Amino acid sequence: MRALRHLFALPGAVSRAFADGSLADVEQAIRRSEQLHDGEIRFAVEPALDPLHLWRGKTARQRAIEVFAELGVWDTERNNGVLLYLLLADRDVEIVADRGFNERVTAAEWEAVCRQMESSLGKGRYCEAVIAGIDAISRIIARHFPPSARGRNELPDRPAAL
Repeated sequence: MRALRHLFALPGAVSRAFADGSLADVEQAIRRSEQLHDGEIRFAVEPALDPLHLWRGKTARQRAIEVFAELGVWDTERNNGVLLYLLLADRDVEIVADRGFNERVTAAEWEAVCRQMESSLGKGRYCEAVIAGIDAISRIIARHFPPSARGRNELPDRPAAL
C-alpha cells in the first residue's frame, strides 16, 4: 500500500497541500520563531519517495537524515539546526536535530511534536500542523539556546519543497 501511495503521488502534491501562499506563512512562522531563540529551523516537504528509495525500503526517518545533510542544516556555528521534514505520501513527520541538542533534548520530546503534527495532517490541515510544529520546536530550542544579541540567521527560512 505504501508503494502505491508513493508511486501515484501526483505532480503538484506540495502545491495542493500548501495552497494559497501557505508556504509563505510557514516561512514567516520560521522567521518569527527564530527571534525567540538562537537556533535555526528548516522545513522541508517532499511529496513522495522515488521508486529506488521505495524498493530499498527507505524510511521517512532515513530520508530526513539525508535531507538534513543536503540542506546543510548541520552547518551552524553552535550546532543548533533543526530540520522539520514532512513526507506527504506517508503523512509522516520527522525532526532531525543537530548535535548541539544531544544530551539536552530527548527523542521522546521531538517525537511528541511529530505525533501532534501528524494528528492535524490526518485531518488535511497541513499549514496549521506545520506552524504548530514550528512553535513547539521553538519552545524546545528556546530552553537550550535562548536569544542573544548575535542576531544571525544562518540558514534560509524559506521552506524547501523537494
